[in-house]
Parts: sequence; structure tokens; C-alpha cells
Amino acid sequence: MFVGRRACPRISGFRSTRLYSTSLASTARRTPALLARSSFRNPAVAATSQLPRAFSTRAALMSAPIPATSHEADKVLTDIADYVHNYDINSELAYDTARLVFLDTLGCGMEAMNFKECTKLLGPVVDGTVVPNGSRVPGTDYQLDPIRAAFNIGTQIRWLDYNDCWLAAEWGHPSDNLGGILAVADWLSRTYKAEGKAALKIKDVLKAMIQAHEIQGCLALLNSYNKVGLDHVVLVKVATTAVVSRLLGLTRDQTVDAISQAWVDGQSLRTYRHTPNTMSRKSWAAGDACSRAVNLALIVKKGEKGIPTVLSAPVWGFYDVLFKGKEFEFQRPYGTYVMENVLFKVSYPAEFHSQTAVEAAKKIFATLKSMGKSAEDIDNVVIRTHEACVRIIDKQHKPMTNFADRDHCIQYMVSVMLCYNRLETTDYPDESEAAQSELVESLRRRISCVEDPQYTADYHEPSLRTIPNALTVTLKDGTVLEEVAVDAPLGHRTRREEAKPVILEKYKRHLSPHFSEQHVQSLIDLGNDSAKLLETDVDTYVDMYIKK
Repeated sequence: MFVGRRACPRISGFRSTRLYSTSLASTARRTPALLARSSFRNPAVAATSQLPRAFSTRAALMSAPIPATSHEADKVLTDIADYVHNYDINSELAYDTARLVFLDTLGCGMEAMNFKECTKLLGPVVDGTVVPNGSRVPGTDYQLDPIRAAFNIGTQIRWLDYNDCWLAAEWGHPSDNLGGILAVADWLSRTYKAEGKAALKIKDVLKAMIQAHEIQGCLALLNSYNKVGLDHVVLVKVATTAVVSRLLGLTRDQTVDAISQAWVDGQSLRTYRHTPNTMSRKSWAAGDACSRAVNLALIVKKGEKGIPTVLSAPVWGFYDVLFKGKEFEFQRPYGTYVMENVLFKVSYPAEFHSQTAVEAAKKIFATLKSMGKSAEDIDNVVIRTHEACVRIIDKQHKPMTNFADRDHCIQYMVSVMLCYNRLETTDYPDESEAAQSELVESLRRRISCVEDPQYTADYHEPSLRTIPNALTVTLKDGTVLEEVAVDAPLGHRTRREEAKPVILEKYKRHLSPHFSEQHVQSLIDLGNDSAKLLETDVDTYVDMYIKK
């Protein structure tokens, strides 16, 4: 493996898991450290050391030679643009999986409409605004500009942390990108029809989803943004920008410009995901990323240029400013791998690293019941887990102050399952039975996590990508129950066929409170008819989710 600023040549059909990245274009990278060292060999720069520090620092930076390739775009940008504009998607598995992701994601958005904390953020910026031929927002009667619609739809999708998931060096939820994709596709379709042109089809939406999944997922495979304090929604912004640029008719070079704008846009910190600042912004961060992406693509469509070396520019580029001087590394070229291997969150509305732990807890509940015992008889629980779980949701001794704390605490989720044999979205609000239960809280504080290095290795192994957890329960009478281990959750690719009927049942459950039984069935029937669904006009399909 070697790293640098030039990507390997595109390898058609490449599917191996060997590491590859960008090769060096010059013999030395002018990082801040190199710039500092070079100043001692440059008399003009060295002379500035006699001036006040503020001036000497600025002089040294501003006197640095301009790289010879300063106007040649970073290969990371051009590779994404080339993929978006030139890659033909022929994978039936990718399209079939995208269809399920599409339905599941829209269902998650409809379920979020039951929570006022979500709905209060939706709608136009100015109440009563109706945009001619604007994007429609499922579950509402809003008709918005595509930027605001992208925020609305993206926020719905992510609110309950129940849509799909991708786990690697960086975590994320690739279906978050549907917020921007659907908003733009719907707006374009309504506009085209008003002009007497043909609308986009749902197949166009699914193609954009496959590409957005791939971009976000491949950028996440070997590059950890969380370790430098950045939130994963930076990848939503980049991926959405890329695919909506194509939908909007931008050229390949304009798409490069738009992607560069996404990288320079300033990135969200993970502060709102961690104690003591965990709060609901984590539920609308993806919506914010989608809206920014659409805005940037539209700005470039009007003629704005890009920042060619936004990543690699010495001192001022993304790598030096935000990524500790490291370049991105890549495990594979862009194709359809991510959509084909994405994880569905089928069983529980819980942060994905906890899914197998909650499955194991459900089995333990049954064991306790068969013994005539309950959660009240538990002394302690040890969870053998992987490193990412410990980093994100191990919060044994941290107070649970809100919904956002609870749905990102493995101890809380396991405790609720052990106490009630359930874990539902209604178990997270402050006023819920589970949140107010003294038993849930007491047991939560007696559940500890320990990392298993093999579990961590399996989590990162491309051929496995499991999310393993194992629970060992010790009772108050000293009895130690047999460890219950679950390697792959129901939504894992290895359990995809098992999951399909459950995914559709989840979709139906999320639609039912909002529409008549007949209308719900019509949506399910259309969703199951792949050929018909793919040829449905986007605006016609979105109208099926509108509530007056």
C-alpha cells in the first residue's frame, strides 16, 4: 500500500480487497512540518524570524512556492466524478437491494412523523410558502424548494436511527443520501412535466442511491473521520453532491467543482453525539448535509467554479487542516459493492453496533423466563464486543438525559430488552416507561463492555464485516448463564433472504398509522413489483405519500 495525491488508474471490474490508494506525484509533500524546516534554508524566510511572531508565521506560509499541480484537480475528486458520469450499473443484486433500501428508508421517514421533536423542524423557512413545481415532503402537504426539501426528507429519514447502516473505519447510514436525491428528482420531475418533458423514473433514483452508497461507503472503508473529531455526515454531503450534480445536468468537470465545494464547506463536529453534549442535532445532521449538498450543486450549476486541490493543498487543504496531514486510502474502486453489502436495521430502532447485543438479550430473556427468573434476578452482565461499539455506545456510567443518549447507549438498550422483552422507538423518550424505570437504570449501570480483539478484526475483515456481541449474565445467586453470542444481525448480507419479509413488515408497520389499509397495500404491491416500480414517474410515486 502506498499513499499520496494521485489515484491508481481505473481498473475495470476490479473486485479484490487488496489495498490501493493514490501514488505520489512529487518527491516531497509540502506539509506544515516540511514548510517549517524549509524556512531555515531560505534566507528570505529566515529573516522574518526577527519580526513579531504573527508576521513571521504569515510570511513563511505566504512565501511557500505554489505547487506545480495547483490547478490540476485532486484524483479523489475526479475519480468520483468519473464514476458518477461514466459507470454503468448492471448488477441486479444492487438494484434489488436498492429497491428494499428505498422502501425501508421511506418507511423510516413516515415513522418519524409520529414524533413532534422531528415534525417541528419540518416545513418551509417561512410558514405558508408553496414553491411552484416544488419538491413534496412525504407525510406532509409541504411543497418546497429542493434545498429545504432535502433538509426535510433527510431529517425524517435519520430521526429514529432506523435506516440502513455501513460499518468500516468510518460509520454511517448511506440511505441518508435519499434526502437530497429524492428532493431533487421530485422537483426536476414536476418541473419537466410543467415544461412538457418526461419525468425522471424511480430507476433514476435507485441508480443515484447505488452510486451515493458506493461513494460514501468506499470513502469510509479505510478512512476514519471520527478519529479526528469529524462527523460522518461529511460523506453524505460529498456523496449527495456528486449524484445530484449528475441529476441536475452538470458536466463531469462541473461535478468535480461541486464535489470540491462539498469538501471545503466546513464539516460538522461529532460533539453532539458524545457526552456531555449528546443531543438531537445528531438526528438532523444528515438532513443538514443533504440540503448543503443540493445548494452547492445548484451554485455550481449557475457557473461557480471549484477548488481543484481542496484536499491536497499544503497548509490550507482538507488533509492538512482536518485530517492530520494524511491522504485518503482506498480498498477498492467504485462499483456496486456497498449497496450489495449494506446492513439493514431490521429488528430494533437501535444504533447498529448494538443490534446483535439486543438480539442476544432477547434470547436471554427467554432463558430467564424458562428458569422462573427475570431481570430483577440479574447481578451483572458482561458484553464481549468490538472496538467500534466501545467507542460509540459504551456509556455504562454516563447519565441518560434524553432520547439521543438512550438510543446510543448499549447498556440502556440491552437493559430494556432484558426487562421488557422489547425495544421500540417509544422506549427512548423521557416520559416512556423504560426511561422512568428504576430497574432499567439500575441494571444499565451493572452492564459492562470488554473489547474482544478478534471481534474487532472480524468487524473490519472485508469477507466478514460482522458486528459481533456476546452476553454473559451472572445472577444474584451466583449462577452464571451460558454466554449468548450473535455475530451478524438480521440485516446483514449473510441473512438477507431471512430479512426480506421482515423488512417489508417493518415498512408496512411504519405506513399503517398514516394511510388507509387499502392505500398501504397499494404501496406494498407497487414496491414488490420491481419492473413497475422502476418505471414509475418520481413525482407520481411521491404523491402517494402526501398527507393533506
